[in-house]
Amino acid sequence: MLRTAFLCLVLGLAAASARAEVSLPAVFGDNMVVQREAKVPVWGKAEAGEDVTVTFGKQSVKATADKDGKWKVELEPLEAGGPFEMTVAGKNTITFKNVLVGDVWLCGGQSNMEFTAGGVLNAVDEAVKADLPQIRQIKVAHQIGLEPKDNIQGAWVEASPQTFRAFTAVGFFFARDLHQDLKVPIGLLNSNWGGTPAEAWTSKEGLEADEEFKPILDRAAGLADAYPKQKEAYEKALEKWKADAEAAKAAGKPEPKKPNAPPPPESNPHRASVLYNGMIKPLVPFAIKGVIWYQGEANAGRAFQYRKLFPNMIQDWRKQWNQEFPFLFVQLANYMARKPDPSESAWAELREAQTMTLALPKTGMAVIIDTGEEKNIHPKNKQDVGKRLALAARHIAYGKDLVYAGPMFDTLAIEGSAAKVTFKHTGGGLEAKDGDLKGFAVAGEDKKFVWASAKIDGNTVVVSSDKVEKPVAVRYAWADNPECNLYNKEGLPACPFRTDTWDGVTKANK
Repeated sequence: MLRTAFLCLVLGLAAASARAEVSLPAVFGDNMVVQREAKVPVWGKAEAGEDVTVTFGKQSVKATADKDGKWKVELEPLEAGGPFEMTVAGKNTITFKNVLVGDVWLCGGQSNMEFTAGGVLNAVDEAVKADLPQIRQIKVAHQIGLEPKDNIQGAWVEASPQTFRAFTAVGFFFARDLHQDLKVPIGLLNSNWGGTPAEAWTSKEGLEADEEFKPILDRAAGLADAYPKQKEAYEKALEKWKADAEAAKAAGKPEPKKPNAPPPPESNPHRASVLYNGMIKPLVPFAIKGVIWYQGEANAGRAFQYRKLFPNMIQDWRKQWNQEFPFLFVQLANYMARKPDPSESAWAELREAQTMTLALPKTGMAVIIDTGEEKNIHPKNKQDVGKRLALAARHIAYGKDLVYAGPMFDTLAIEGSAAKVTFKHTGGGLEAKDGDLKGFAVAGEDKKFVWASAKIDGNTVVVSSDKVEKPVAVRYAWADNPECNLYNKEGLPACPFRTDTWDGVTKANK
C-alpha cells in the first residue's frame, strides 16, 4: 500500500514537472532561419502563470503564460547574419543553436512543389554545387487536421551535397538564386502534399466567407456524416466475409474477396481545410517574407471556380498572418499529348484562372509553358521554375527594377481580316524562338478556331488566317500542351491567353 502511494506520488510529481516544462512548436529549432527586418514572434507553452524569457543577441523579452499555458513574445526587427543562439528560459531552459537571420519563404502546394531535388535534371552535378549552408529548410510532415492543430513534425537542415536530394527542388533553386543575389540566408518552410486541391489548404473561415464555396463545405460535411454508416456496413460485411472465408476453406474453395474498409475522415487530404489545419495553421505566426506556391493540377476540372477559390486562399493566409506578404505562384506547365487542331482545354482554363489571380496586390506568376513534358506531370526541369519565381521575387518582394515576366496580353484590335495583339512585359522586344511564330489561333462569329499565321511588329503580333475573313477572337497557347514560341528577348515565355469569354469546358463543374 505504501509502495503504491509512493509510486503515485512520484508519477504525480513527474506529471507536474512535465506540465511545467517550457516548450515551443517544432518550427523553432537548431539551424532555423528567422525573418530579418520584421518583428519575430516566438511562442509556446509553459505552466499557467510561468514567466518565460526569450533571449536573442542583445534582446531579452519576457512573457507570462496565460491560464491555458500559452505564451508569446515578439523580438524587434533583426539584421541579417549569424549564426546565433536563441535561449528560451522558464523553469527549464531551451537553447537553439546555429540560428541565422535572413528571409523565410513558405513553399506550398502539391506534388511539383514537394518534388525533391534528387529527381531534377543534372541532379548529380547540382548536388555537388549545393554546399550552401545559408540555405535551409524544414520539411513539414504530412498531417491532416479535422480541427486546427498547434504543432508540426519536422527539423531544420542546412543545404549540402548530402542533404540536397531531400530539399524541395523548386524551393531550393528559388532560394539559391535569391541567396546569390541578395547575399542573405534563405529559409524554406516546406509544407505541401501531392495531389491536393486548393480548398484543402484554405481555412474553414476562409471558405465560409463566400457562398460559392458552399458545395465544397457540404462535400466535406457529407464525407464526415457518411462515415459512421459506411463503417457499420463494412463491419457487417467483414463478419459475413469471415464466415464465407471459413466455409470456403472447409469446402476447399478459393477465399472470397475481402471488403475494403472505408477511409476515415481523418485520412482524406482532399477535404476542405484539413491541410490548412494540419500543415499551415501550426506555422502561424512564424515570421515570413512571402510564399511560393505550385498547385492547380488537382483543381483543373474546376477552373472557373478556381478564379475565386485561389485568390480567396491567398487572402485567407494573409489574414491569418495579418500581413500582405508577396505571394508568387507557378502556372501549370505544358502536359499531355498535343492535339492537331485548336480545341478546348481544362488546363488552359486553369492557367487563365491563375493569370486572373494577378489582380491581387503583391502577386507574381512564373510561366513555364515551355518546361513541361508530354508524358510526365512532374517535369524534371525545376531549375527554370525556381529561377523565374526568383525573378518575380526580386521585383515584387525586393523592389528590383528588372524584367521579371514574359509577354502578357494587353489589347486586341481588329483591322479588316487581321487581329493585332499588343503585349505588356515585352522587355527588350518580342521574338519567336526557333523559327516562325507558332501557337496562335483565330475565330470569327461562329466561334470556330483555326490555326493562324502570326508575325511580330514591334510590341504587336499581327494574326490572320485565310479561313477567317472577319476575326473576332484570338487565342495563344490555348491547349494542354501547346506548340508555342513567343518570348521576350530576356528569354521569358509569353503567357497563354484568350480574348474571348466563351464558356469552355469547366464552367459548370464546381
